[in-house]
Amino acid sequence: MKREHLIKQIADTSQIWDVVVIGGGATGLGIALDAATRGYKVALFEQDDFSKGTSSRSTKLVHGGVRYLAQGDIMLVLEALHERGLLKKNAPHLVKSQAFIIPNYSHWDNFLYTVGLTTYDVLAGALSFGRSKYQSKAKTKNYLPTVKTEGLKGSVMYYDGQFDDSRLAINLAQTCYENGGSPLNWMQVKGILHDKKGKVGGVKVKDMLAGKEYEVKSKVVINATGIFVDSIMEMDVPTHERLVQPSQGVHLVLDNSFLKSDYAIMIPETDDGRVLFAVPWHDKVVVGTTDTTREKSELEPKALDREVEFILDAVGRYMSRKPERKDVLSVFAGLRPLAAPKKEGRSTKEISRSHKLYVSKNNLLTITGGKWTTYRKMAEDTLDKAIGMKLLEKRKCITKHFHIHGYTKNEETNDRLYIYGSDRDGIKSLIDSDNYMMEKIHPKYDYTVAEVIWAVEKEMAMTVEDVLARRVRLLFLDARAAIEAAPKVAAIMAHECGYAQEWITSEVEKFTKLAKNYIL
Repeated sequence: MKREHLIKQIADTSQIWDVVVIGGGATGLGIALDAATRGYKVALFEQDDFSKGTSSRSTKLVHGGVRYLAQGDIMLVLEALHERGLLKKNAPHLVKSQAFIIPNYSHWDNFLYTVGLTTYDVLAGALSFGRSKYQSKAKTKNYLPTVKTEGLKGSVMYYDGQFDDSRLAINLAQTCYENGGSPLNWMQVKGILHDKKGKVGGVKVKDMLAGKEYEVKSKVVINATGIFVDSIMEMDVPTHERLVQPSQGVHLVLDNSFLKSDYAIMIPETDDGRVLFAVPWHDKVVVGTTDTTREKSELEPKALDREVEFILDAVGRYMSRKPERKDVLSVFAGLRPLAAPKKEGRSTKEISRSHKLYVSKNNLLTITGGKWTTYRKMAEDTLDKAIGMKLLEKRKCITKHFHIHGYTKNEETNDRLYIYGSDRDGIKSLIDSDNYMMEKIHPKYDYTVAEVIWAVEKEMAMTVEDVLARRVRLLFLDARAAIEAAPKVAAIMAHECGYAQEWITSEVEKFTKLAKNYIL
């Protein structure tokens, strides 16, 4: 993917695009990929980097939603389980079957969760990831060496999906590009264009790196900006009523010594009735999440002290060694775009997680809600809506069985480079090409110079943050190590792109300031 080449395409004012997508998270990238594979001419604009916001800050699960099953939302669970199965088939290099264990301290809970999760398996049908089973106390201790054993009555094991969210986002952008789409990061939409009848006819965008502005005409404009949908809707209809209420989810990353297992823990009910997970991820443990109503939407939300204490306390009750603040390697927060409550006192956990489509009087399409697992179905529904409105000629969706960039049947996950899928060989040959390429960017981690160069050359990484947060995941795994690696990464990028020392200094400063928010 070459950004300069894509900018030349959108600079051509004689072109009228079929679809313009605003937002480069899971939903926007899914729509752009669906549009490209249907043969539409599509451009996507992301104001920062692909998956910069909520889409890089998930619990790293591709799941049907055990909690939604408990709430009786069977249709949402059915849809998510189906999409989970399709995603594992289309991106097996990134989506893995993950065993989860629910430690139980009463015999009734063992019975209850065995029955409930057997229902979960039945709903998954042929796309099931594995059968749920009751496990004895001895087996539970074997699977989870660090679990608290006092009063333990056994557990229930079930299976769901685990993945790397922003790596999938990059692969979606690459797949879109390979199928004729034009996904662009660091391009902020500054306004909506309207035709003589007042209908939406394109967007004004600004290249946030070069400062240049463009007008891009389009038959359809789709607002897929997650927590920022309201600001885009206001560009179309200034009197628009608020649609989204941000809800914050915080995750803590711990050393794997707190779990010492390939099995994840699911805590089915915390003090405030939520679900909490401790999931093995890139040799660390991701623990979360919270559900805290926030007033404003922002790209870099910060974890509240009470959210951190809540997670440490809740997970500590299930672990023989209780984690403390000093044990947290990285903390990250994401904002979910939940429907703004129409009546006071409605808690965020009661608001539906299903996606919703809105059409303005001027034909701006807005999609909000949903989650990573159902991104493909959200995209299909959105484009089918545009076709139903006669804004696009009818073409069939083909993404159900469409391989995502990196697809490989080889599921060898003991190699750290497995997340690159079919690109792994290219990176390996780069690493093997000379000693400089195999140098580590940080002594404690195996990320190499070759991966930084690959991110710049093949994956449209434009800043040090793009590399350390979303191409390699060091910021999310160990924020202090990421700060230490930043000067080397900046120097590699500057050498590759011909940037001066001022760029290196500025990038390191910006990244260090940002990364400090990931440290408690």
